[in-house]
Parts: sequence; C-alpha cells; structure tokens
Amino acid sequence: MATTKTDVDLTQELVTEFGENASYVAELLARYRTNPAGVDEDWQAFFREWLGEAAAERPAAAPAEEQDRPPERTAPAAAPPQAVEPAAERKLREGEERQPIRGAALRIAQNMEASLLVPTATSQRQIPIKLLDENRRLINEYRAGHDLRKVSFTHLIAWAVLQALKTFPRLNDAYDATGGTPARLRREKINFGLAVDVEKADGTRSLVVPNVKGADAMTLAQYVDASDDVVSRSRAGKLTVFDFEGTTVSLTNPGTLGTTASVPRLMPGQGLIVATGAIEYAGEFRAMSPEALSQLAVSKTVTFTSTYDHRIIQGAESGAFLGLIEELLLGKHDFYEKAFADLGIFQKPFHWAVDVNPALAGEGRSGEIAKQARVLELINAYRVRGHLIADIDPLRMIALQTHPELDLETYGLTIWDLDRSFWTGGLAGGDQMPLRDIIAVMRRVYCGRVGTEYRHISSPTEKYWIRKHIAEAAEPKPLPAELRKAILAKLVAAESFEKFLGTRFLGQRRYSIEGCETAIALLDRLVEGAAARGVEEVTMGLTHRGRLNILANVVGNSTERLFSAFEGTVHPDFPADEGDVKYHQGAKATRKTESGREIKISVPSNPSHLEAVDPVVEGIARAKQDHLRVPRPDSWARVLPVLLHGDAAFAGQGMVAEVFNLSQLTGYRTGGTIHLVVNNQIGF
Repeated sequence: MATTKTDVDLTQELVTEFGENASYVAELLARYRTNPAGVDEDWQAFFREWLGEAAAERPAAAPAEEQDRPPERTAPAAAPPQAVEPAAERKLREGEERQPIRGAALRIAQNMEASLLVPTATSQRQIPIKLLDENRRLINEYRAGHDLRKVSFTHLIAWAVLQALKTFPRLNDAYDATGGTPARLRREKINFGLAVDVEKADGTRSLVVPNVKGADAMTLAQYVDASDDVVSRSRAGKLTVFDFEGTTVSLTNPGTLGTTASVPRLMPGQGLIVATGAIEYAGEFRAMSPEALSQLAVSKTVTFTSTYDHRIIQGAESGAFLGLIEELLLGKHDFYEKAFADLGIFQKPFHWAVDVNPALAGEGRSGEIAKQARVLELINAYRVRGHLIADIDPLRMIALQTHPELDLETYGLTIWDLDRSFWTGGLAGGDQMPLRDIIAVMRRVYCGRVGTEYRHISSPTEKYWIRKHIAEAAEPKPLPAELRKAILAKLVAAESFEKFLGTRFLGQRRYSIEGCETAIALLDRLVEGAAARGVEEVTMGLTHRGRLNILANVVGNSTERLFSAFEGTVHPDFPADEGDVKYHQGAKATRKTESGREIKISVPSNPSHLEAVDPVVEGIARAKQDHLRVPRPDSWARVLPVLLHGDAAFAGQGMVAEVFNLSQLTGYRTGGTIHLVVNNQIGF
C-alpha cells in the first residue's frame, strides 16, 4: 500500500519531474483533487499512481501515438534544495502589504529555486535574418497556392537548431547524479521542447513546454505538422503526460513580446535551451526610411542565446553550435535547398550574397543603367523560359528542374536588390516596381498553374495581345461565387457519371475520363463563353477517353442512347449506332446557355485512329463558314472548331502536325482552332 505524499514531497517532485511545466501540472492536480473527472483519463491514471492512490492499470493496447512511450517514467534526479532556515519576518513599512504566493505562481517560484542547482552559462550570437525572411516568403507563397498552413520563422529556426544538433550531439545530453556518481546521460533521440504561451479563461497567461518526440528523424514537412499539432493542443488544453516526458532540448521565443535577448533558466534533467529574440533592425537604423535601408543593404537581425549546463557542455561547443546555426540560416550546407525539397517546392531558393550597389560603389550612372538592363533581361527570361518550371503536374511524377536563366545570380542580382525599384516597361500597370514585385508577377503569370509560351511567334501584334490577356497587366480577380458553383457542379456531374457507369456496367470498356474531370468543366465554360461572344456553332473532335462523359455533360446528348449501347441494344432514335462501338459515336445537339442564347454543338464520329478526326473537324467548320460567308462576312467568328488530344497522341501522331501546317493556308484556314491537350499521364 503506497503511502500518501506530503505537499512538500509533491512540490519537489513536480519541479524535478516537469521542470518549467510544473505550474501547468500543478493546476491540473488541483483540478483533479477537486473533481477527478475534470482531467482526461491519462492525467487521472498519472495522478492516481503519483499520489499513491489505488493504482489504475493501463489498457493492454496503448493508442498508436503512445506506443513509443518508455515502459516507466524515469524522472531525472536532482539533488534536493539545501535546507534554508526561515528568515525572520521583516517589518512592513507604510503602504506595504504581504500577499502569500500560491497556486501556479508558487510553482513557478519553486521552479526558479530548483534551477539554481544547475550551473549554467550562456552564449549569444546576432544573426542577420534577411535570407530567412525572403525564403520563408517563397515557401508561404507556394503553400498559400496549395491551401497549406504557413511556415513560421520559429519552424525554420527550430529546423536549423535540429540540424545543428546532428553535428553537436553532445548538446542533447544531460547531467545525471543518481547513484552518487556524476555522469553524462547520453540520448540518441531529440525530444524537442517548444515554449507555448497559453491564455487562460480568466485572461491570465502561462507558459507550457511540451515536446515533439523524435524530431531529429523527421523531414521539415513532418516537423511542421508535428509542432503545429503540439501547439494547437497546448492552446486547446489537450496536452497529456506523454507530451511533457523526456524533453532534451528546448526552444523559446520571447522575441514575440519584443524582447531583444533573454537568458532562460535551465531545469534539472536538460542540458540546453535555445532562445531567440525579436526580429528587428539594430537601434541605429530604426529611424531610416525603407529606401535608405534598401540602398545600404541593412538586414534585420535576431539574437540567439544558448544556455547550457556547464558541467557537461563547454563554451567552445556552445559558440560553435551557434556559429553553425548562423551558417545554416545564411544558406550554407544546402539548408534551404533541402528545406524546399522536404516541403515539395520545386523553386530554387534565394542565396546569400554580398551586395553590389553601383550608387555606392562609385560606378556612377553607367553602373545603374547596366543593372537596369539586367532586370529587363530577367523579365524577358521569364517570358521565354518561365513555362518550363510551371506547376502543371499535380501528381508530381516528374521532378521539375530549375532553369539558370531564371536565377538572380545569372544577372548579377542579389537579395539586396529585391526591395529596390526598377523600370518595368509597363508591367502590371506600373512603370516602376520593386524587383520583389516584378518577380512575383512573373512567377504568378508564367510559373503558376498555367504555363504560357508565346515568344516564338513572329507577329508583334499577336505577342502583345497574348501578353495583355494572360494577366501581366493586372492582378487577376477571384472567380465569382456563382461561377465557382457552376464549375463545381460540372465536376460533380462528371465524377458521378463515371462512378455510375463503373458500378452499373462493371467490366465494360468505356475509356473513363477519371482523373481529368476538369476537362468537362473547361469545355462547359468554353461553350458558354463562345455563345456569349456570338458563336453560333461549335464543332468538336474528341478522343476515346472521356467521350461518353462529354456527350452527356457538355453536348447534352440523351443518356438513354449511351445506356442503350451499354445494354447491347440500339436506341430507336439512333439507328446509325448499330455496328460501331459506343466510344466512336458522334452527336448533334442544340444547347441553351446561361445567357439565354442557343448554340449548336456537333461531334463527328471518329475511328480508333483518333487524330484522323482533326482534318474532318476543320473541313466541317470551313464548309459551314463558307456557307455563311455570302450573307455574313463575319463567318469566321460564327463557327468554332475545337479539338481534344491525348498527351501522347498530340505529340506522336503525324496527323496533328499536318493539320497545323495546313491551318494557315488560304484554302484551309478556319480563323483559329481551340486545341485542348488532356495530360492524363497514361499515354501509350
């Protein structure tokens, strides 16, 4: 039968077991003593055992996230505080009042007394943060476009600390005096503690330091998810005992409160704690304008402190450790390249470089003109090469390569030029823009989800028309809600149609469009837009893949006809279907659009040699245009040919090239054709 512990024993064990988290656990203990059901089951079991109450056995199968727990909690032993004679009560002066410290505040005071047992020293280093800031901006631009949470400065700083600890594994150790013999406690895994500021219901704040288990074995993407989970559970009050056990190294960030630097207290059982201060300009630069700071290449800085147990860690180790963190944050050892790869970002990160400013280097006007010319070269490079790194492979089957012509270094530009303004030639509606904004526009237009290549066109009029209409001129507006709903409805219809066919007619060949449902939404919008612009008829040449879906959801052909073909019968209204497979069939329909206009849609039948339909579609369109030409000279704009291609067929079948070659001849031209290449990545 375990004996009940006294409050003095409990206080000492709280400090020893949980360190700076003792005040948080003390509050849970008080809640447990009042109402055991007021804390979750993990804490109930822990407090029952810890207080010497009736032991509660753990379930036979622990939850998945707890299976890596050590079978027993082993609290780092620390020598008890030396007994101190109580001081005589001082005489109060006028206006003074004695208020006993209780509750969480008392635990914090006891934590600080326990921390006096650890002989510590602190190293400091001030690190420029410009490169970290710029690369974090690139990371979050990418993640915003993929609906992912932002990566914070703390994430990247913590990642640099973890990478530096791999080079200095001794800083992950602890001092151990159990058994009467001082020893170094070696640890293979890094359980990385994160200081989290938690606001309580009454408006007061407390600090908890849970940890991310095995952080050293994670990729950056895994660490970001794990640390976000720990922080969110901290603020929701859902931390368990497991979250506090075994912290080896901690990171605290008082810089969020404006603190330049701090020297945190080191609790027994831990060898190192890293603190980061506020990210800001040095005091002598704070009165300067942003333009002056940019011209002088002044970076914001952050002060790092490394507070360590001097019994097992020496100053030289701590100093070298901070030096390596600085090297990593300045981009050495491929730090950002590895981080971008971990996060699935194909862009090349910015690099640290010494600034070259013609205005300060004595090069005069000629140097400034030369740099301006290099910026214009960079703009042109994005127009010519940007499509090569466009994000158009949602499956990430092929690793995209960066292109040297899109690197700042190729043109003698550096991160210090990003905030300087340059002439753009009218880009995005402005004559001058900071280089950062110039690059942002170029990446958005040419390297986003759409790749545009047009500089090979010889006609200046055509080139400038395309440039204007691919949103170089202005930031694109978000799609209206009604349009997004219409697109979603088509995507749902396309997917539902394929699922029905796959379930109802199991095993029958149908050349599903699954994986390329966006082609249905695109064709639907194309028909709607064509009708709104005065087009009276659209002639479509289709592939096998997706043909049935297009007939049902774009052309509007009766699904009865399609289902009859699957049943092995011929619909009485379509006797010509007899003798051919369903994915060769054509169709004709008149569709009423959202604008109230009517538009005819015709789909010629075509055989297994898919691209054979290309000249047929062009011939049908030209014949209809010729028929309209006598009464209506604008016949080019009345009939629109549309051709769908599979990715492999478009590239590999000579019929496509022949149609393109003939398209500009007087006798064959149709005023332009929309070609949609469906990249389903399974071409054969």
